Amino acid sequence: MDELVLKEQIVDETAMSRRALFQGTGLLLGFALTGARTESVFAAPASQVVENEVTGTFAPNGFIRINSTGAVTLVMPMVEMGQGVYTSLSMLLAEELEVKLDQIQVQHAPPNHALYANSIIGIQNTGGSASVRAFWTPLRLAGAIGRNLLIAAAAKRWKVDPATCRAKDGVVFDASGSKHLSYGELAEAAAKLPVPPATNVKLKDPKDFTLIGTRAKRVDSSIKIDGSALYGIDTRQPGMKVAAVAISPVLGGKAKTVDQKAALAVKGVRQVVNIDEAVAVVADHTGAAKKGLEAAAITWDDGPNGKVSNADIVKQLEEESRKPGAVACNVGDVGKALAEATQRVDAIYQVPFLAHAAMEPMNCTVRLQKDRCDIWVGTQAPTITQSQVAELTGLPKDAIKIHNHLIGGGFGRRLEADGTILAVKIAKHVDGPVKVIWSREEDIQHDMYRPYYLDRLSAGLDAAGKPVAWTHRIAGSSVMARYYPPYVKDGLDPDAVEAAAAPPYALPNIHVDFVRVEPPGIRTSWWRGVGPTHNVFVVESFIDELAHAAKQDPVAYRKGLLGHNPRALAVLSLAAEKAGWGSPLPARHGRGISVQFAYGSYTSQVAEVEVAADGSVKVKRIVCAIDCGMYVNPDTIEAQVQGGTLFGLTAALHGSITFKDGRVEQSNFDTYLPMRIDEVPVVETHLIKNAEAPGGVGEAPTAIVSAAVTNAIFAATGKRVRSLPIDTNSLKSSS
Repeated sequence: MDELVLKEQIVDETAMSRRALFQGTGLLLGFALTGARTESVFAAPASQVVENEVTGTFAPNGFIRINSTGAVTLVMPMVEMGQGVYTSLSMLLAEELEVKLDQIQVQHAPPNHALYANSIIGIQNTGGSASVRAFWTPLRLAGAIGRNLLIAAAAKRWKVDPATCRAKDGVVFDASGSKHLSYGELAEAAAKLPVPPATNVKLKDPKDFTLIGTRAKRVDSSIKIDGSALYGIDTRQPGMKVAAVAISPVLGGKAKTVDQKAALAVKGVRQVVNIDEAVAVVADHTGAAKKGLEAAAITWDDGPNGKVSNADIVKQLEEESRKPGAVACNVGDVGKALAEATQRVDAIYQVPFLAHAAMEPMNCTVRLQKDRCDIWVGTQAPTITQSQVAELTGLPKDAIKIHNHLIGGGFGRRLEADGTILAVKIAKHVDGPVKVIWSREEDIQHDMYRPYYLDRLSAGLDAAGKPVAWTHRIAGSSVMARYYPPYVKDGLDPDAVEAAAAPPYALPNIHVDFVRVEPPGIRTSWWRGVGPTHNVFVVESFIDELAHAAKQDPVAYRKGLLGHNPRALAVLSLAAEKAGWGSPLPARHGRGISVQFAYGSYTSQVAEVEVAADGSVKVKRIVCAIDCGMYVNPDTIEAQVQGGTLFGLTAALHGSITFKDGRVEQSNFDTYLPMRIDEVPVVETHLIKNAEAPGGVGEAPTAIVSAAVTNAIFAATGKRVRSLPIDTNSLKSSS
């Protein structure tokens, strides 16, 4: 299914309309008129501010508060986890509100689907490379409404036509420029004016933008540099205890023996909490908790999943992938075209389970009381977290207070509430607040992993080498079926087939289907993109195989299939040009290319690699061309391309989670390898600017880089890589 069609369905089914969002003033003011803060805030949610209304606060909608000092607060609907969203979304508001970027302070939004739903996804959720796409219009409208009301308040005081006034840098001027009033001076009067419907508000013409599209400095850089930025793991509460936790190494297992006496004998240890699937040692500080946990000498009953292994999982996928699946795309007569083709190409591709391995390990602080539950955490999904905690505790949702924080790496891991649920289970046995911190080993071995996929493809070529038939069967877990069940129709997970169900190429006969195969004893989830992170590797590798079978240059071959797709053709051509495609390279050096449409953006990458005689791969250079429509901050985009590329490249070179006897075999950065600094290539970014609606960026380079690299390896060695991570032993020179 086309991504845009899917997203439109999600919005229609679950999100508020734009008009409803901005006309629901009573609901909006219910929280937005709570006290404003004058200092820069990056960790305290709006719900944490004093609950008494502050006289004179101007809050025309759920995003803006301006108090009598002129302080402008953006109640931030998305969470910052390094992607720069606090800067880009602040720029959207500042552009239309007519304030400088440094005049805006940020507070985390409280859980509230109605006000802060990500319209691309349908709930309050930071993911899917959707923050700018989802709030491109709502935040600009919020700013424009605020600006118009402030201008109207000034015009009323001066008894002039509002059309003769203008706003700039948080000040309203009259026609002559001799009279002016600051937003702070106008806040109380503006708050008394009726909020106009969004349909009556005119947004700026893009040609008049002064901030959007410029290279703006990150608004959160200074607090990260000076150490004042607050992440979930930084939480400190009066009387807080710290818990170290050990979780059953096999999913479904439970503690068999726990030496509580030995644990309690450690100085500073206060109690041992056994909740079957996990054991926590609660202490005065982290050191005591860790020592107590070690002293507890826990043994485990593995339960029903104690024999799960990678070999069994792959065997299951191979068997199930031979069966027809839920149809994602069926155009033309593939069977007939394949039978009549001049040449046939078949391939099987595989990609492994992957962990997130964020630098900030899983952590959560909880204070559970009789009538409320306070939670300090960095979460990408505050409303889902709130709902699950409410279900667990039996408390009403409004008694669950989520104090959201900056996130030290999310990548989809913190879309899940399992870490918070575990912390709340422990907090049920602890008086006062308790911070639960996972070790790096617990974090990697109890992740919710990007699924293992096995794909079967066949293609038929005509006499000229063009594809006349294309079949693609995807077998793997369905994250969507668990996380967003209503969006799985007739067994089809739209995320699992994204970038496969609608390839960018002209394919006259195409059939794509999905076979859901859930691995036993393994939890799967989102991972800086899911479907495209494996589908682009598969599709772009297979297209490269077809180009080779047709004895054509990979770039020229793709161009011949993209005549109907000018934006995809443009990024492909730009990447190839900037990379010097076709220029000579030394022996065992190669260039590879890939192209994709995913997350609303068109992207192409060229990788240049060197493969040594011992099979080791050195990625020398990555050139990326991206068309993400109308962009907000080029600096942020370049940073995302660099970070996303290295994230995907790390997975291609090293990433693999494997199971033996139900246990994850990797445990820390020595066995689940991050990319080392000497492995990092030069990453170049080239932007195509146009007037199209904004697309997503954060996950796009992660999805596309693997195929560019493996295609380059083929160009260098003649050896095709059909499974990840790259097996360097298979690339050794035979000479």
